[in-house]
Amino acid sequence: MTLPDTNHANESATVPILRLGDTLVTGLLNELDDKQATALAEELTARIAEDGARGVLLDISRLEIIDSFVARALMELSTMAQLLGARVIVAGMRPSVAITLVELGIELTGVETALNAEEGMSALGWHRTRDGRGSGE
Repeated sequence: MTLPDTNHANESATVPILRLGDTLVTGLLNELDDKQATALAEELTARIAEDGARGVLLDISRLEIIDSFVARALMELSTMAQLLGARVIVAGMRPSVAITLVELGIELTGVETALNAEEGMSALGWHRTRDGRGSGE
């Protein structure tokens, strides 16, 4: 009996990236390690180029703690996306995460933020219609 190659499966099991018009939506479900950060950066930049995305919403509302590594990864993701012509908005930062960033003296230089995913999508040109559906401009 042959066992599946779990290392390969874990590398390809990255965060889902959804496409809504010219916007990509993704999120961090937990802490990032080096491999996950690299895989997400590679996948996201490839998708921006392939899909011609003009916006990226990165939802971090499930992230309960942050350290300098994750903060750096967010800045790098944002910079890479901007170099490819996409505007990035990090949405859903918890108050505890914001406090930790300030206490650590970490500035997310070049990273736009929004209170929640809905506000982030609105900033990227998506607006909720009266029937509750979203529409891009």
